[in-house]
Amino acid sequence: MTTGAQTPRPSARPRRSRLRTSLPLGLAAWLVLEIWLLTVVAGASSGWVVLLILVAGLLAGSVVIKRAGRRAFRDLTERLRQQQPGAVPAPRANSEGNGLTMLGGLLLMIPGVISDALGLLLLLPPVQKAVSRYTQRTVERKLREAGPGLLGDAFRQARMHHPDGRVVQGEVIRDEPGDAPQDPRPPLTR
Repeated sequence: MTTGAQTPRPSARPRRSRLRTSLPLGLAAWLVLEIWLLTVVAGASSGWVVLLILVAGLLAGSVVIKRAGRRAFRDLTERLRQQQPGAVPAPRANSEGNGLTMLGGLLLMIPGVISDALGLLLLLPPVQKAVSRYTQRTVERKLREAGPGLLGDAFRQARMHHPDGRVVQGEVIRDEPGDAPQDPRPPLTR
């Protein structure tokens, strides 16, 4: 049934971000470049060499990911053991970079010459330090730019560091004048 009222027209489509526009194009260009480089290597040598490169990248990437995962699990269990009552956690040298090492292993596992080169670069400690510093600065800058009421507050609260690692759980009770007395609250438990 129509009432003669105009139906509201949807507003103009919001503009796509630059990342959403360029990411699919970049991935397509990367795939085309990887395939082209593999055909160049196959033309310069043989198909067996390309197969050997792909299998070697897959095996090397799986070994790197497995070692980084084991190191991360060992660091986690050691940190949990140190946080037992009475123990003070000591910072470990060289415990960072497991994520970048795993990313390097994943890039090694992806078939292609460019991804293998990037994966090998990410396995170098100076490159890992530079990438982690750049990423940390970028995330901190984005968090500073986030205004109140956005996810920036949640991230700031999640990043608070307590020296002893303890968190005091509690509840905020506001007594406003004129409020009726409430039932007693149950005790907080873990």
